[in-house]
Amino acid sequence: MRSVTSTMQEKSLHIVFSGGGTGGHLFPGLAVAEELAAAIPRARITFCGSGKAFERHHATQAGFEYLTLPARPLPRGAREAVAFVVENLAGYLAAARFLREQRVAAVVGLGGYASVPMARAAARHRIPLVLLEQNAVAGRATRWLSRRATLVCTAFEQTQRTLHCRCPVRATGNPVRNGFLRSCSGARPIGVPRQLLILGGSGGARALNESVPRALYKVRQQLHGWRVVHQSGEAGLEPTRTLYGKLALEAAVVPFLPNMPALLAATDLAVCRAGGTTLAELAAAGVPAVLLPYPQATDDHQLANARLYAAGGGCVTIDERNALGRLDDCIAEMLCFVLANDGLRQRMAAAMSELARPNAAADVAGLIWSIVSSRSRRAELIAA
Repeated sequence: MRSVTSTMQEKSLHIVFSGGGTGGHLFPGLAVAEELAAAIPRARITFCGSGKAFERHHATQAGFEYLTLPARPLPRGAREAVAFVVENLAGYLAAARFLREQRVAAVVGLGGYASVPMARAAARHRIPLVLLEQNAVAGRATRWLSRRATLVCTAFEQTQRTLHCRCPVRATGNPVRNGFLRSCSGARPIGVPRQLLILGGSGGARALNESVPRALYKVRQQLHGWRVVHQSGEAGLEPTRTLYGKLALEAAVVPFLPNMPALLAATDLAVCRAGGTTLAELAAAGVPAVLLPYPQATDDHQLANARLYAAGGGCVTIDERNALGRLDDCIAEMLCFVLANDGLRQRMAAAMSELARPNAAADVAGLIWSIVSSRSRRAELIAA
């Protein structure tokens, strides 16, 4: 993708990335957008979503435009059905108008309900639609939109089994940001304390906030010489800090980790959920993990993700639904085993690195460019 010719760079190109909501959906899109922007400096890139501050902040901080579109998830009952139809129709109409007026060359759907209005409008107006799927089991939005997509890029080979589409499917791996790869490429300085990182996703995880500190208290002897960093989410910040204080455990508790690449570069073990993007970033950094897949994840996709990484040797998994007794006891038992075995952690770290797909963002960007440039050449031939 970095060998794009000067002729390509001179052309005005507008690509829209649709969706976000969580870091798991948004960050792969940002990784691909950064590749496109680096290869084609004059390209115009717009992110569109439901207007969440999280989406807007990260998109604009990366130097991209941001567009808010009305969108609403599937209704849980009859009372929400009308609002669902009205908001998504308004989002679709606004997206269609934007596509007509702004001469968009392609739309990249990032998954989740916020991706649907723009992606649906692109398919309806015959604008190339590329979908990114981060998990082993394709999400509902991806499955529905894939029937009219131009291409689907998946994190795992196995994901194709959950799709029913006629378009090509490419297992590119899950894109991670360039800054992440640069920060995680070097060795950690000698003498720096070993680090245990607890991650609940961009919004935190209540079960981890409540159970992991209690588990750490039970293995506090094995934690001697370790630094604990716990990402709690905004809502869980004060309760989690209070719990660590009651247990007399030292931990850096923060709502969100803005510099995840540098933090993972200094991490020796993670305790986390099993979202596709989280796992891709752990793999890029070579960080072994104790995974607790979110039990309410749609179609149990986090458990499917965790099983694939566990089969590769990079992690161990605790399924909350099958845990015998208290969850904090189960976590403590697993941590006691992993923390006490340096050789095991080293083998897990090596296995995790083997699961990494560092070229995923560039590969996806190259596929997008191939689709856009091919369509442009066809249009030029027709005009001639």
